[in-house]
Amino acid sequence: MASISNDPGGRRRILFTLPNGERKAIRLGRVCQWTAERIQGRVQKLLEALYYKQPVEGEMAQWVMDQELALQKKLAAVGLIPNPEAKPAAALGPFLKAYIDGRADLKPATKIVRGQVIRDLNDYFGELRDVKTITPGNADDFKQWLVKRELAPTTIHKRLQVARSFFHAMRRRKLIGENPFEGVKAAAAGIKDRQRFVTREEIKLVLAACPDHHWKSIVALARYAGLRCPSEVLSLRWQDVLWDTDRIVVTSPKTEHHAGKASRTIPLFPELRPILDKAFELAPEGAVYVVDERFRKSAMGPGGWMNTNLRTTFEKIVTRAGLTPWPRLFHNLRASRETELVEKYPVQVVTEWLGNTPKVALRHYLMTTKEHFEAAVKGDEPRDEVATGRSNGEGAGDDTKAAQKAAQSAHVSGRSDSHEQSSAHEKPRTLPGFANSCDSVQVFRLAGTGFEPATSRL
Repeated sequence: MASISNDPGGRRRILFTLPNGERKAIRLGRVCQWTAERIQGRVQKLLEALYYKQPVEGEMAQWVMDQELALQKKLAAVGLIPNPEAKPAAALGPFLKAYIDGRADLKPATKIVRGQVIRDLNDYFGELRDVKTITPGNADDFKQWLVKRELAPTTIHKRLQVARSFFHAMRRRKLIGENPFEGVKAAAAGIKDRQRFVTREEIKLVLAACPDHHWKSIVALARYAGLRCPSEVLSLRWQDVLWDTDRIVVTSPKTEHHAGKASRTIPLFPELRPILDKAFELAPEGAVYVVDERFRKSAMGPGGWMNTNLRTTFEKIVTRAGLTPWPRLFHNLRASRETELVEKYPVQVVTEWLGNTPKVALRHYLMTTKEHFEAAVKGDEPRDEVATGRSNGEGAGDDTKAAQKAAQSAHVSGRSDSHEQSSAHEKPRTLPGFANSCDSVQVFRLAGTGFEPATSRL
């Protein structure tokens, strides 16, 4: 039973005994008798809930929430209510949704991919599961659940990695004491197993099988310029092709969120020039993009760039060329180009051109080819063979000199340089309605190192 004690100076206390026999007091300070009696009545109801082990609900719970924090703390100090400043239990589903929605640094496509992991976690643990109750053993069981679904090893590896990052965020917010997914990993499929060097002989067959100059530009930009497809290939505009300075300014949607990495400058490689020449001649008046804009529109999904719309057609083109489609169709075109270029130029130069880093290039791009083995057996230098795609050495010197000239011109600074124009480029290299490319496009200095953020289709 709670009672009121009147102290000197108009101060009042509420006295009561807890179910365990411990006597407690709530000091109210200077309050009138009416206020003390109202609080006494509420304390009596809270005591009854403790004695009879009943939850505090309805009007009584609302009264507690409506009180000033100071009174709530006093009620908590004597054991009548939980600590009002203690963090409430965090439910898995609501936390993950709020966390991913609040990540302003993530692109929409990345959020879609991570949403697949969120769905898996909610399906397995339940959206209302208290995150504190998820143990390392539960995380191990979740891994086995993914394995039983017969997902690809790389997919399982990536989903566990993302789950680990979610629980790391919970631990930083002190919602959990330890990350249950720490150490729960699965080996991804070997990167080497999915690498395939696409030779120049093969790419000539593919180019010959392309149905039009748009597809030839797509293939050439991926294989000879090392552009990411579809995002960089389909973002290339005619004003980005600097004919007079032998350069191309590449807009990179993938790395634009990194400071200074929205674009990079690469050489206009000699292998690429005739294909772009033809595409320019066939471009309709007022064309903005090198590849018809309809490709760009079809490759844009709700969350950003999607490869699917191009991959299906490209597989048919490769098959029409008499070849078997290789893994990671567009990625291996880019990787083949980087492998070639590293044979002739320092890796820091090549990675600046391709927009990744030496570490990423070594792990995900650079390949060992049969020409390396053949040259080693013969005791020859493999550089020209791999770089030009020739095994007999015929004409290698001409291509090498042309590529070196293009590389040297890429290091010359912008508009102050003078370049001779061949007769093939006597006509203005702009389409009606566009200013000269040198007047409208800033030529950026090459950056220190590029970026290649890891992505996964999961």
